Amino acid sequence: MPTLKSSVPRTVDVARGAGYSVQQVRDLERAGVLPPAGRTAAGHRIYGEAHPRSAQAYRALAVATGPAGARRLVRAVHRCPVSEVLALLDAEHARLERERTQSRLAEEAVEAVSAEPAGDVRPSDAMSVSELAVALGVRPSTLRHWDATGLVVPDRLPPRARRRYTPAQVRDARIVHQLRAAGYGVDALGGLMPALRLGRGPEEVRAALRAREAGLAARSRALLDAATALNALLACAAPS
Repeated sequence: MPTLKSSVPRTVDVARGAGYSVQQVRDLERAGVLPPAGRTAAGHRIYGEAHPRSAQAYRALAVATGPAGARRLVRAVHRCPVSEVLALLDAEHARLERERTQSRLAEEAVEAVSAEPAGDVRPSDAMSVSELAVALGVRPSTLRHWDATGLVVPDRLPPRARRRYTPAQVRDARIVHQLRAAGYGVDALGGLMPALRLGRGPEEVRAALRAREAGLAARSRALLDAATALNALLACAAPS
């Protein structure tokens, strides 16, 4: 008959099995990712099958969903009916699909908008902050943030330096709006928009969006792999 020493995983065993440190395993237990461990009379933690499987599922899920999503899913295994866990997993798949669709639409939009000629610029063609915000469906504060970060810098007209967007600047704003909707960060856009304005940007944007597509594919594969670990955890830890 196996002894307690030989059959019960220790903290270090759980850590090694999931590729974590002992302190990380303890942190995961405090965060509710691992179910509460039992204790021996001497105060040592007693782990069961669900503990290493929880750590492994969390590690796999974190690649696909990020730490917050991984915590939410693994905690649900310990606290919720299986149907709720599966609903959360379905939501992560749906989120990835939405991001992939947004990325494709952004690439199409950037191609179309970049090819549009600005035409002859007349004073009457310019748009105010409020007009452009309504046209894009964003808040005026968003346009002011893009101005402050150099993404879309409008002209300043006297007497009170009011912002006015020329057709070319409106085009820039439309491109930024599409790329932001696809999940493109402000810092990354800061390097692309000057190139776009100089006519060198479309290929850089395409390359960046292809890299994003590759990242989404990697997350999808990670979510598929994580489902195996999650299923194993459900088999030993899901509430009846």
